[in-house]
Amino acid sequence: MTEFTDPTTAEPAELAELAWGSHYAVVEPTHFRIDYAINPFMDPDVQPDPARASDQWAALVGTLRGLGARIDVLPQREDAPDMVYAMNLGLALLRTAGDPHVVMSHMRYPQRRMETGSAQQWFAGRGWTTSYVGREGVGAHLEAGDAFAFGDALVVGFGPRTEELALKHLALELGVRVRGLRLTHPGMYHLDLAFCPLDSRRALVCPAALDAPSARALMELVPEPLVLTEQEALTTFAANSVVVGRTVVMPACPARVRAQLESWGFEVVVVEVSEFHKGGGSIRCLTNPLDVTLGRDLPVLARGEVITPPPA
Repeated sequence: MTEFTDPTTAEPAELAELAWGSHYAVVEPTHFRIDYAINPFMDPDVQPDPARASDQWAALVGTLRGLGARIDVLPQREDAPDMVYAMNLGLALLRTAGDPHVVMSHMRYPQRRMETGSAQQWFAGRGWTTSYVGREGVGAHLEAGDAFAFGDALVVGFGPRTEELALKHLALELGVRVRGLRLTHPGMYHLDLAFCPLDSRRALVCPAALDAPSARALMELVPEPLVLTEQEALTTFAANSVVVGRTVVMPACPARVRAQLESWGFEVVVVEVSEFHKGGGSIRCLTNPLDVTLGRDLPVLARGEVITPPPA
């Protein structure tokens, strides 16, 4: 695991619900289709059904609102069929009550880069400040589906989409500890396909997505992991879920996973989004949390040396 931090360490936090996850940005799938193949799930010969996709998206939004979540809807660009996967538009953080900020994604594939320009205008029009790690094909690539606040750090997957150099930029810009995990599985090209925080000590984890040192590091990072097999992660998209309080909203839930979640006191709600699996994303990919807060969900470090240890 590559880590960018100061040398200090913190005691593990006591078990607590995730404070974030009750406010999301989503993109209405008015132009969702498969025009190209940039991941193993995409096949232009297998198109989503527009009416079915619209119904599934509406059911997801309705479920989240029914759980008390606030939902903000962005329009989809006609020339951006993947824009519906709102998670990858940018990393949204509340720096203070009056200073919401988004680090806009710099997409690996040029087919998606136009999305962030429209998203930036949408955020700016609502009072968010914005920044870029890289832009217009220049600089390090960053895709926000690789980044999660968990424990004492921003946990970021790198390799297929996000470049390792982007981690250092995030640490310096945001003043946070960043822990990097190397993704190596072609079907789990974003960390959100292999990792889903549940509360302060628990998460869904698929070690098969990572190289061996990063898999060990992630298992050590999560005090109580619920380990998904490679097959479960790829066929059910179970890790690509969201949590609202004590409810886990999932595209599918294997019986043993449900049993463990319920034993921990979570309620499982399954919402079918199979049309969106054709584009390689599921519930987490369709939703971008807007309430992750620096100083509450992600500690802000005191001034100190930023270091880059070699991978373990």
